Amino acid sequence: MSIVALLRLPDYRRVWLLGGIANAMRWLEILAGTLWVFEQTGSALAVSAVVMMRALPMLLLGAMAGALAERFDRRLVLAGLQATSAVSAGLVVLLAVTGLLQPWHLMAQGLIAGLSWSGEMATRRRMAADLAPPGEIVRAIAFDTLTGSCTRALGPLLGGALFQWTGLAFAVAIACFFHLVALGLVLRIRPPPRPEGPLPPLSFAGIAEAAAFARREPRLRLVLAMTLVMNIFAFAYGAVLPAFGAVAFGVSGAAIGLLAAAEPFGALLGGLWLTLRPGRPPGPASFVLGSASFLVLLLLVAQVPSYWLALGLLSLGGLGTARFSALQTSIAMSAAPPAMRSRVLGLVTTCIGCSPLGVLAMGALADGLGPRLGMVVMAGAGLAVLAVFLVRERLREGGQNH
Repeated sequence: MSIVALLRLPDYRRVWLLGGIANAMRWLEILAGTLWVFEQTGSALAVSAVVMMRALPMLLLGAMAGALAERFDRRLVLAGLQATSAVSAGLVVLLAVTGLLQPWHLMAQGLIAGLSWSGEMATRRRMAADLAPPGEIVRAIAFDTLTGSCTRALGPLLGGALFQWTGLAFAVAIACFFHLVALGLVLRIRPPPRPEGPLPPLSFAGIAEAAAFARREPRLRLVLAMTLVMNIFAFAYGAVLPAFGAVAFGVSGAAIGLLAAAEPFGALLGGLWLTLRPGRPPGPASFVLGSASFLVLLLLVAQVPSYWLALGLLSLGGLGTARFSALQTSIAMSAAPPAMRSRVLGLVTTCIGCSPLGVLAMGALADGLGPRLGMVVMAGAGLAVLAVFLVRERLREGGQNH
């Protein structure tokens, strides 16, 4: 099935468009907010704290969001989560125009908006996969991921430019408006059919059942481990981009936005290739290779003397993150039974929610050692952890074969 044919499915089109709008505005808010905090405080750690608060709900509530998405109407759950993003952005606009805004307000807003992020994978992305015809899950998820990469590029570009030219209040007001547009799209999606059979328990027992299954299934162990490595050690670099750009290259504002958009731009190209390539979809080996290649390139980015070279290397690294993002969901969906998929995706969300550990570590290292060395330490540690995990999995596989 072609992408055009997928987009002719009305509900898939709405779910896809919803994700594009909501994610673009999320990244716009993050970059505009972190630029404002760095301007006010000059602290990479304070910037990291703002980013950390957005991811914290994923750690605390990601698994529960998966259980909710299996028991209740995913459309209504998604609508409630999307509404929190609109409300929190509106409050920031009000505080900014009245001159009362403080850095801790953006941390609180991030915590509220992070509720929507915590349900993204178990609700909206699960819906995108469910709405695709049989055999087209990888293509549908790859296209959705491609769009996500586009929004991760567009959002920071808009955030950096709007902050530089109009200030924080107008930038976040734009985000608030489009969050409301996204909410309207959610409400137009047809309710999904009620699941057959007994509903899974809305308790820790149901989450524990999914976790036990994931421990037994090698592909799910791989997805969860790689998600932890990438979100703790790799993607944390984004939290110190305002400090990295200022210290390493003497740039700010729109130039930081362009730097933040480089990796998503590369991921956009990589996602396009995954979407359009013929033949069998890539598997776990490609998933690991894409992740490891980004960590290696991040080591290089931290040490190059040229802004434009760093921009090019981050774009190249996006080819690896495209494989990570697309295959993360498709491998998890194919390895888990249908009745357990939302709970398994909730576990993946919880692993994504461990990113505050990396964000705080990156911020502390950037303040103590400088952003360049901080990025080197984090990327190197990520490669070491990845190597240890792969060796353990190979030994475990060898033990089971004897």
